Amino acid sequence: MTMQSDRAQQPDAEAKPDQDDGLKSRIARRIGYDFADESLLKMALTHPSLAGGAHYQRLEFLGDRVLGLVISHWLYEKYPDEAEGQLNRRFTALVRRETLSDLAQKLDLGPMIRMEAGARSEGTAKASAVLADICEALIGAVYLDGGLDAARQMIHRFWADRVKAGPSAYRDAKTALQEWAQGRGLPLPVYQLLGRSGPDHSPVFQMRVEVRTAGKAEASGASKRSAEQLAATRLLDMLTGKDETP
Repeated sequence: MTMQSDRAQQPDAEAKPDQDDGLKSRIARRIGYDFADESLLKMALTHPSLAGGAHYQRLEFLGDRVLGLVISHWLYEKYPDEAEGQLNRRFTALVRRETLSDLAQKLDLGPMIRMEAGARSEGTAKASAVLADICEALIGAVYLDGGLDAARQMIHRFWADRVKAGPSAYRDAKTALQEWAQGRGLPLPVYQLLGRSGPDHSPVFQMRVEVRTAGKAEASGASKRSAEQLAATRLLDMLTGKDETP
C-alpha cells in the first residue's frame, strides 16, 4: 500500500531536462541496479525544495531501516565471536552520516539531485546531510523496486571493504589519517577552508586536507568538522587504495 501511494505522488514539476535525460542508465552504471519503476528512482533523487509532489524523505526513512537490517545481519554472520559492544561499534561506523555522504560523493550523486534552482545555487546539493539522505533514499527505492535481495546486493557492493576492515578502521577519520602520516614519517595533515556557501540556517563548508608529498582531497559538509572528517576519509581511501568509485 505504501509503495502504490508513493508512486502516485510522483512530482509533476521537473528539474532541468538534462538532469532526467538518461538518469536511469546513469544510476544503473553507478550503483549496479537497473530500476523497473523509474518513478521510484526519480522520487529518491527529488529534494523537498522541488514543489509539486513526492520527494525523497519517505524513502530515506525506509532506506535507513533497510540499511540497518542488512548491516546488522551481515555483522552478526561475519563476526560470530565478537561481543555486542564491538558489533555495535562496527555498526555505528558503517551507518553514520559521514559514511553515507562519502559514498554519495564518490558516486557523484549531487548533480543528479532534482531540486529547485535556488537551492542548487546555494550549494544544497553538496551538503553532506542531503547527500546522506539521498544515499538512504536510493536504498529504500531499490528495496521497493526489487525487494530485500536487491537492496542487500547493492549494500554489500559498496560496504564490503568497510565491513571487512579491522577495529582500527573505526577510529574517526582525522585521527586515522594523522596516525597514517606519523607512521610513515610524513608531515601532519593540514586542513584548509576553501569556502562557505548556502544560507545561514543551512551552510555548506568546503574543506581541503593535504598530507604533503602524499596527497590531498576535498569534501563539503554542514559543519567544518563534518567536512574535515569527510575530506580525511576520502584522502585515507585514496592513500590506502580503498576508493570504491565504480
